[in-house]
Amino acid sequence: MTGDVWIKADDTVGDWEERRARITAALEAGADWVLVESEDVERVRELGEISIAAFRTDGDVSLIDDAESDDPVHPDAYVVGKNGEGDGTIDLPADFSGSADLSTLRRDDGLTTGAYVRILGSEYESFAEAAADAADHTIVVGEDWTIIPLENLIARIGEETDLIAGVTSAEEARTAFETLEIGADSVLLDSSDPDEIRRTVEVRDDAGRESLDLTWGEVIEIEQIGSADRVCVDTGSLLEDDEGMLVGSMSRGLVFVHAETAQSPYVASRPFRVNAGAVHAYVRTPDGGTKYLSELGSGDEVCVVDTEGNTREAVVGRVKIEQRPMFRVAIEADDGDRIETLLQNAETIKVATREGRKAVTDLAAGDELRFYHEETARHFGEEVEESIIEK
Repeated sequence: MTGDVWIKADDTVGDWEERRARITAALEAGADWVLVESEDVERVRELGEISIAAFRTDGDVSLIDDAESDDPVHPDAYVVGKNGEGDGTIDLPADFSGSADLSTLRRDDGLTTGAYVRILGSEYESFAEAAADAADHTIVVGEDWTIIPLENLIARIGEETDLIAGVTSAEEARTAFETLEIGADSVLLDSSDPDEIRRTVEVRDDAGRESLDLTWGEVIEIEQIGSADRVCVDTGSLLEDDEGMLVGSMSRGLVFVHAETAQSPYVASRPFRVNAGAVHAYVRTPDGGTKYLSELGSGDEVCVVDTEGNTREAVVGRVKIEQRPMFRVAIEADDGDRIETLLQNAETIKVATREGRKAVTDLAAGDELRFYHEETARHFGEEVEESIIEK
């Protein structure tokens, strides 16, 4: 599951102009949350659409009154711990039952809550554990960023709360997402560098992407057939030369089809497009499921994959369905399973072979194609444990 990127933009960053610069960079990079002062919430709402968390102190009744007003401008979550016990401003009580921060978190006022804890020692790890019992989000910030406290907290409270690791760089974010294989749920980045914010969002995206084990199948039949309604999937992203989509007539075997990035003497390249086949075919989606090509529409997401199996998501901008002459391509997997798909009879449609990128019009029996093979059957795009015959 993809984690969230939070950007720290409270008054420790500087004046409003400096805070606004961070928030604007977060919006442009595609971050998920900003952590701000309560008085900045309305100004952040005016800047753009992003989830907002605001620091709250114990006894701040105005925040609750504002949240209950007829026309509230309040954050999506309140965070307790700044200028309190969580950040070390107030000493931790010997008995956590006397903690003002924990009392605020446990208050049943209908607000989404977060805890902010600086890990100043082992007692603060224990305090973070206690806070996680009541907090929807638990932010832990190490003074000298180390893995051990984060490992401890992932193991102890990772399933109880949205555990957010404080980081200062994209590399620290990568480590946080990968710690103990499970990783922190999210990260809180404390940086004013727009490039660092962008790189951290890229780390988030990389952490949530699957890597597919693509294999080779031998072409055993290729024949020209009649016309069919074929689908061009035009995405809102520019695709690379080694990228395309996985499509096929059988959900258990999807053939890699290149994006139209190559130049042709007949038409200009369209590096946003995959000429994906006939309307009945499946295409893989970012959640690991499939959709029929006929179902796709503007705003949907499809899985873009490269020839090594690395994936990313792309938004569909347009789908073009037109009647065109087709090829039927059948390949055989190593286990003898037979996979088929229909592709348009045109030299601009390319597939990945052992010899490299090849036009479907040049395919011949004996060529080996890149494809994705799985044994699980699917029903409405979801994996099911039952026998389904596709032929």
